[in-house]
Amino acid sequence: MSNWEEQLDLLIRARTPIIWIRSREEERVQNLLENSTKRLGPRRLATWDYIDGLSNILNSNNLGSRQPMAVLDWLKKLESNSPTILLLKDFHHFCEDPGILRMLKNLNIHLRSKPHTIIISSGFWNPPNDLEEDLTILDLPLPKEKEIQTLLSNISDASNSELKDDDLKELTNACSGLSESRIRKVAARALAQRGQIGKQDLIEVLEEKRQSIARSEVLEYYKTKKSPKDVGGLDVLKDWLKQRKQAFSQEAKDFGLPLPKGVLLVGPQGTGKSLVAKAIANSWSMPLLRLDVGRLFAGLVGASEARTRETIQRAEAMAPCILWIDEIDKAFGGDGRSDGGTSQRVLANILTWMSEKSSSVFLVATANGIDKLPAELLRKGRFDEIFMLELPSQNERNSILKLHLQKRRPDLNISLKAAVDRTEGFSGAELEQSVIEAMYFAFAEKRELMESDLILAINQLVPLSKTAREQLESLKNWASSGRARAASPKLF
Repeated sequence: MSNWEEQLDLLIRARTPIIWIRSREEERVQNLLENSTKRLGPRRLATWDYIDGLSNILNSNNLGSRQPMAVLDWLKKLESNSPTILLLKDFHHFCEDPGILRMLKNLNIHLRSKPHTIIISSGFWNPPNDLEEDLTILDLPLPKEKEIQTLLSNISDASNSELKDDDLKELTNACSGLSESRIRKVAARALAQRGQIGKQDLIEVLEEKRQSIARSEVLEYYKTKKSPKDVGGLDVLKDWLKQRKQAFSQEAKDFGLPLPKGVLLVGPQGTGKSLVAKAIANSWSMPLLRLDVGRLFAGLVGASEARTRETIQRAEAMAPCILWIDEIDKAFGGDGRSDGGTSQRVLANILTWMSEKSSSVFLVATANGIDKLPAELLRKGRFDEIFMLELPSQNERNSILKLHLQKRRPDLNISLKAAVDRTEGFSGAELEQSVIEAMYFAFAEKRELMESDLILAINQLVPLSKTAREQLESLKNWASSGRARAASPKLF
């Protein structure tokens, strides 16, 4: 029995009147409640929905069909010698009705002396203010490893197909992060195609994961082929990341090392912050989940907090993975009063999770500036380290130009000394754009790229270091005061 089931049983035994189980997995909730009634006999499980009314109760089946008040009245009149758990499906849609609201508040008092419990099962719901104090909230996490393993074993046994232990373990790990219904769909497709489930279904599982993340509206399953070789310079940051990668191993755990929390990358636009996030995921062989913070704040009041909880839950279920929050300063750098405090509540949820998380979710956050970042986000312990990505040095500019030329014109060999000397203050993105612009010059004249093309392109580009000099100086002074670590050697 899981900790969640123990908590559910405790709430029922303690005669908690109304429990809201936050989950979209209605069938799984019902199965878990059926198991709970077996453990807590002689309790029985009754279910109600708007179309079929009451179910599983002799002589009362279909009672309350299209009449939500009737089923509440039935429970209120029920004798104590028939202890009942009443699962109400989609009932949150009726709770705005004044009569239903009043009845639930009355039952909250009435059921304290009766062995009956009301279970409301729903995903997103913003309860009426008058009902909030009467609800006990219980979040149902996605299936854990043992639950997934048991589910796959049962499906295999029911289909009379043999599932080897190694294949079962691999499939179990792959299914982490999927709901029970999604796992059943993958298994059903496998049985329809081959009559059994096995290692061949890993591709289907991965596709289902991508679909599951896509349906979350907030997370994006980001495909990337970038590697540390695509990142010019930043040697200190690269070495640090190599050390953190090793900390996810079992040997590191046995050694006593905690799981890495994450890293905050601060620096001007175009210095490779997003590129580093992509390279980490590829080099660590972990899925990259990009968090679209803008979508967190869309929708009804209260929806943002619910989406945040769901996002954290999905990310942890996908672990080990990289959770990437791009331009976090734009998301949480505003005045919380302008949105009714929603951004502050969402940030508080994320900060609490960052401090307390024990899962192998590595958070990579990027920011172009620090003037708008909340102080609590920069506090020690939120991230393992804060790195400052400055404009590249002379050697780094040389390596970045070589990298982009090698990628686009691998057989070309030209001198870069003059180009490097003329690009002081250029960001990595601006160096890449200079190479592309030079190639346009050469291609227009139907010839090979020359050093003069590169110099001409460089002379025409006005770098950010000139147009936003004060902002960059302020950022550099902040980092050099010891609040951030240099991503490149001898930067400050």
